[in-house]
Amino acid sequence: MKTSIRYRLGVILPSLSLLFVTNVTTEAKTLRIQTGPVTTVETEFEPALVQDNSTDMHLDKAVAALSKGDKSTTTQELKAGIAGLESQAQNQPTSFKDKLLAQAGKLKALLPLIPTGALGNGVLGKAVSLAKLASGGSQLESLVAAGSLLGKASQLTSGLKGIGGALSGLGGSQSAGQSLISTALGTVGKLDQGGLVAKAAEPAAKTQIGSVLNFVKGVL
Repeated sequence: MKTSIRYRLGVILPSLSLLFVTNVTTEAKTLRIQTGPVTTVETEFEPALVQDNSTDMHLDKAVAALSKGDKSTTTQELKAGIAGLESQAQNQPTSFKDKLLAQAGKLKALLPLIPTGALGNGVLGKAVSLAKLASGGSQLESLVAAGSLLGKASQLTSGLKGIGGALSGLGGSQSAGQSLISTALGTVGKLDQGGLVAKAAEPAAKTQIGSVLNFVKGVL
């Protein structure tokens, strides 16, 4: 009888062990399947929050090339910047669409002046600053329109500073615009602090950014 009991236990225990291992393996596979979609969603969502600064880079390179007397590079980079403005106007539906296209048209009018040497650095620099102002305004408006501003402090800060830089490039008195930007930056910095501080700052940030965008439209 004792031998029979030991034999049965010897058969049952390995079977239970195999069942346990199988269940653990199955659960592990299930966990991997469940985490898959979460990773995919985050990967797809992130690029939508990234601002494209390639247009500004081409425009800045055009100005730099003209200051060096490199007419060929000036033309090439300016054309690339114009194409970027036109693409942004079509692919980023904001209230800045017409202003983007208008600035692109003004830059196109300067292209024939480059080979002749009739285009001065000051004229191109001011035209580029206006184009960058329109581009920055469109990007900032698009970011605000995307939904909640919580957790977007770095992107909003970058956008506001970009607009501030474009205003500085225009020369003259832009103190009113810079003051609006400074106020907005102070509020935007609270959006990543979390909790009640961030939630309380969001409505004010939207209002202040709206004031900045209205100012930009007035300049354009």
